[in-house]
Amino acid sequence: MVLIITALRRIGRGIISGLFEGFFAVGLCLWDISLTLINTFTLKRRVGRVTPKGQPGEGGTWPEYTPPQAGDSRCSCPALNAMANHGIIPRDGRNISFRELSRQIRATYNFSPSFCLYVPRYIAKILNRSYGTGRFDLSDIDVHGGIEHDASLVRRDTLHQFHQGMPDGQLVAALLKCATGPPPKIQAAQSDPPLPPNESPYFNVAAHVAKATADFDTNRTLTPRDLSRRLGARRRECQADNGQYSLDYGHKMFSSSNGSTLLTIFGGNVPDLYTFLTEERLPDGWESRVRDQMGLTLFTFNRTVFRVELGIEEEVDEPLKLL
Repeated sequence: MVLIITALRRIGRGIISGLFEGFFAVGLCLWDISLTLINTFTLKRRVGRVTPKGQPGEGGTWPEYTPPQAGDSRCSCPALNAMANHGIIPRDGRNISFRELSRQIRATYNFSPSFCLYVPRYIAKILNRSYGTGRFDLSDIDVHGGIEHDASLVRRDTLHQFHQGMPDGQLVAALLKCATGPPPKIQAAQSDPPLPPNESPYFNVAAHVAKATADFDTNRTLTPRDLSRRLGARRRECQADNGQYSLDYGHKMFSSSNGSTLLTIFGGNVPDLYTFLTEERLPDGWESRVRDQMGLTLFTFNRTVFRVELGIEEEVDEPLKLL
């Protein structure tokens, strides 16, 4: 009898959860489309006033940058690490509220409210925590096969680099050097950034990138085609040197989504990306290149994501694995 009752309870919970997720997905899509329409028919935010008044980064003035200290928690996402390094979220990267993360992502990078609900809630579900009441450390989201994935643009695979909190200088340099676009329309917030202090955990990364790009003209932009080529190269490289390589369709889309943030929020601006990816710092004077009133919606963002993912030639050159 106990077994029957337990089984019925589990089935009931599954049905309720499935129905809720279905209604949530429909509601989120409708909300996101409505925000996209609002963006279409409203004026852009003025340059220099993208970050809301009273929020960190207003007018391009970001809170003091402090690289992570011993015992601090960091993850594979440069955007979240940068927020912690500036104290926009807890500097130690610990005990972060999912709800607060949503609010701060919205203000810092000008993603839409729908986007800022979807992503932190997705992370919460991966970690089996409540979006409404749960908290997490940044390193928690690096559970392999969750948000973190193989063939990252600026991190080695977990097999070779278990702790994903720091970028790899060689990979950052390779990404920056693949840029072929014209000089950015909006000049970089900061050009030729100095090397961080020797004691900074980012010093070796920055030194490698500086040396590797010394003869490269960084006054250019990263294009969707550039990103497709670099993602394809990373997948080819990782499949060859990682015996545990795994990248299903969902993580391929996450991979292209992560890269597409560089094209949208940063406008592909290589000098700004240099600072952001090397030191996980927001340059002085920087603001999101997305000026839509309601921020970058999922609908608009996915247009770039699909363009990048569908442009990866390695995905069609590889033999079909039908059996």
